[in-house]
Amino acid sequence: CTFFFFFFLISSLPERGTLFQQEGHFIVADQHGRVRKELSLLQFHQVDDLSHDSLIRRAASLAADSSNSFLSQTTFALIEAITEYAKAVYTLVSLQKRYLDALGKLTQAEEDSVWQAIIGQRAKVNDKKEECRRLEAIWGTAVTLSETAAEAAYASGAEHVCIMAKTNIQVALSQVEQAQNTSLDADKKLAEAKVMEVERMTQHAASLQNADNEEDVPEAYLRED
Repeated sequence: CTFFFFFFLISSLPERGTLFQQEGHFIVADQHGRVRKELSLLQFHQVDDLSHDSLIRRAASLAADSSNSFLSQTTFALIEAITEYAKAVYTLVSLQKRYLDALGKLTQAEEDSVWQAIIGQRAKVNDKKEECRRLEAIWGTAVTLSETAAEAAYASGAEHVCIMAKTNIQVALSQVEQAQNTSLDADKKLAEAKVMEVERMTQHAASLQNADNEEDVPEAYLRED
């Protein structure tokens, strides 16, 4: 390492230089004898201390930092996607409830308009769900990568980096779990809305059938004896 540092030190001069030692310092002078650089022995020892172990620890720390950045970005993206999905689901539930409340009171044109809105919202919910699945896959990879980087940091001797990485992983897991609970609540509301829709539509169809049957009864059978 010292040899390469000497080479870098001399090659960085604007003109060819000479390296010599004086009173515990290394001095680099140009061809005219003017001092160009001065470096203490302590600094040279620090250069020599760049062992394989220290370089491995540094690389492991950088890997952990990069994986943490990857995890943070994917966590934020996933949480946002889950939040948008939940909003889309609640909007769909609201549209379905409004339709059921107005069942039998709408004109054909109004009913068609509401159904178009419901169909469009259902498509939006499906798109949001697919986006969540895509980001969940990437986020899972980010978690695994961060766990591996934390293990590498610990094995290299960078315990504090390992502890920080594991803390970041726990925070990410907790934040995503909270967002997923919101999504599960939205899915539960949607399932309840679908059950209600089936019941109300069945009741509405039965009432229409009864009305048709009453119209088909001859007037003579409706008279009192």
